[in-house]
Amino acid sequence: MTIYFYKEYDPYGCFSNFSPHQIHCFGKKWPTVEHFYQAHKFVGTKQEHLIEIIRQVKTPQEAADLGRNTQNPVRWDWEKVKNCIMWQGVVTKFLTHQDIQQILLGTGSETLVENSPRDYYWGCGQDKSGQNELGQMLMTVRATIRANLT
Repeated sequence: MTIYFYKEYDPYGCFSNFSPHQIHCFGKKWPTVEHFYQAHKFVGTKQEHLIEIIRQVKTPQEAADLGRNTQNPVRWDWEKVKNCIMWQGVVTKFLTHQDIQQILLGTGSETLVENSPRDYYWGCGQDKSGQNELGQMLMTVRATIRANLT
């Protein structure tokens, strides 16, 4: 059985980057993985001041809106580093919060799919043809945690 997730308040919502699970990465506390991910689009750019603004906004939706604003060019190497940044945030979240780590481990070997109707990279997209990179990453995190428990 495939496990679909998307909104943070739905079943398996803790798999969403919008879930309210604080992480500590690169010397700072981040309210959510979404805050962390969106802010790192601006490392080394003329918009570097946005990093702290994004870190401090109240909601992950505000962080996403700021990070996706096309008027703010992202770092030149973003396409090369975005998966590494996401990995750092996601793995930290599941290593930090034992409650959601148990939920992730409890999915067994089921396929995990971010059921985003708009995102064909991180999610499956409306027609389910997307790459599902976030779901793939979560399954890798799950396997990594399992390997380290034995």
